[in-house]
Amino acid sequence: MAFTDSLRDDADEIWTAIYDHPMVEGIGDGTLDEERFRYWLRQDYVYLVDYCRLFALGAAQAPTLDRMETFATLLSETLHTEMELHREYAADFGITETDLEETAASPTTRGYTDFLVRTAALGTFGDLVAALLPCMWGFNDTGLRLREDGLPDEERYAEWVRTYSSDEFTELTEWCKELMDDVAASSTPEDRERYRELFLTSARYEYEFWDAAWQLEGWSV
Repeated sequence: MAFTDSLRDDADEIWTAIYDHPMVEGIGDGTLDEERFRYWLRQDYVYLVDYCRLFALGAAQAPTLDRMETFATLLSETLHTEMELHREYAADFGITETDLEETAASPTTRGYTDFLVRTAALGTFGDLVAALLPCMWGFNDTGLRLREDGLPDEERYAEWVRTYSSDEFTELTEWCKELMDDVAASSTPEDRERYRELFLTSARYEYEFWDAAWQLEGWSV
């Protein structure tokens, strides 16, 4: 069994909870309240800023030139393509670039991104990959499941499903899974157990990120 197969088994309950969450259900059937989705879009933009830092740290820690080049490419594409697409998509919901730039991180967004950057900065390359994987894999799993159910009539939500179930995003997810398997194959049992815990922590944060949007989470003081 590949290491990521065992991770998938461990994360099944979390992935199912995400798929069954009312935020995801609302995207899938097109009925999600726009206020909650606008919240999610703004927090996701904040997340993407630190996601770029994760790729930069991946390039710095990469053990080979090929992997360094891949992470550098992901950094460039996220900075110059994905974030611009996010701005354009957010504009469809009446969110301006200024709105995005002025968004303060929610408690969950801050906790998640701090966890990712801390893991990448202080851990090993394998730690970074394990923490990174659930973001790609979780969205791809959710997008593919929703697409199997049929695209919603609400075109803006249908676009979300198409994006994360696309061949391009699926290929990116498979690349990250293969990278995790390669790293795990040359790691100690102790390393692999640490990767598993980091992976599950990120997966749990993925669920909490959805739930924070549903709750319209803010700082209490």
